[in-house]
Amino acid sequence: MDKIEHIGIAVKDIEASNEIYTNLLGEGPYKMEEVLTEGVRTSFFKTGPNKIELLEATDDASPIAKFIKKRGEGIHHIAFSVNDIEAEMQRLKNEGFVLLNDKPKKGADNKWVAFVHPKTTSGVLVELCQER
Repeated sequence: MDKIEHIGIAVKDIEASNEIYTNLLGEGPYKMEEVLTEGVRTSFFKTGPNKIELLEATDDASPIAKFIKKRGEGIHHIAFSVNDIEAEMQRLKNEGFVLLNDKPKKGADNKWVAFVHPKTTSGVLVELCQER
């Protein structure tokens, strides 16, 4: 894994949260998009070399809606940049980690993504990201 790619934060209202993070960071989001397959709207902020992704559920059955219902708003995942997502997925499987995906899938911000189950990472959902 090369670096932390971004930190994902689950929010109930992306517009209100965009305003909060714009005021907090001194600059608005550089990108917003909807990921239909995940049932989310996303908003990306840059702060120095780091990124923050806000995630709002667009569907009551989406992972973000379920997360907020169970835990409330807050940090949802930490994403790591990788050069070869399939090789990294296989490496993690070989190390005993449980993956939530069999194959990479299209994610936000022009990335291939895969997730590692939080039960195998001390309660933290880990996302692997590779540029498409």
